[in-house]
Amino acid sequence: MIQTLFFSRQLNVIIVLIITILATLAGYFSIGLPPVIIVGGSAFIAFICWQKTYLSHPTHPSLILPLFVLTVAALQVHIIEEYQTGFAPSMSRLFGIPWSEKKFLLIFALVGPTIYTLTTLGLYYRIPIAGFVAWFIFIGPGVAEFTHFIFPLIQPDMLPNDPHVITDAVSGEVIENMPNYYFKTTGNYYFPGMWTAILPMIPGCISIYKLFVIKKKNP
Repeated sequence: MIQTLFFSRQLNVIIVLIITILATLAGYFSIGLPPVIIVGGSAFIAFICWQKTYLSHPTHPSLILPLFVLTVAALQVHIIEEYQTGFAPSMSRLFGIPWSEKKFLLIFALVGPTIYTLTTLGLYYRIPIAGFVAWFIFIGPGVAEFTHFIFPLIQPDMLPNDPHVITDAVSGEVIENMPNYYFKTTGNYYFPGMWTAILPMIPGCISIYKLFVIKKKNP
């Protein structure tokens, strides 16, 4: 089993913390607090799991790469449903945040896949930071997607009793076509992405289990 040198471990920890903090702040100022809580919480848990497993002893690519690729592929299918059903404007209406479809596509259809592709290369060469990204994906889509089943029960910040799609300014930015998926208003228990949310959760949860089992067998 390959072991990461102490200095390299500390350097990777610092880099990951800086990137996570900067990304969280950028998300907060461009989108708002609620999504950042979900993403930031996933990153915090992923950081702990990464430190306890991959950071000191990078997992062999034959184990972690297939798990990562399957989780990412399932995540992309999930994102298709989110885009087709208006996830970003729905979140804007739900929490009163400026999350346009343009921002959604930029993050999840352009930046995200670029990072995932580079991560597969990093996992192949057992680069510690790649392990953190993998853990973030396992924790985020692997666990945090359950929030889709909670969103229909939360009263929207904007016109909760109006079932119609609205266009309005949110924090100075005009967000178009914001649907209302509030269960008490629509009578339908659904939120964009809910039907496929389980897809990345399956390989994500399996990945978490397998990686901790491997760590337990090879402390």
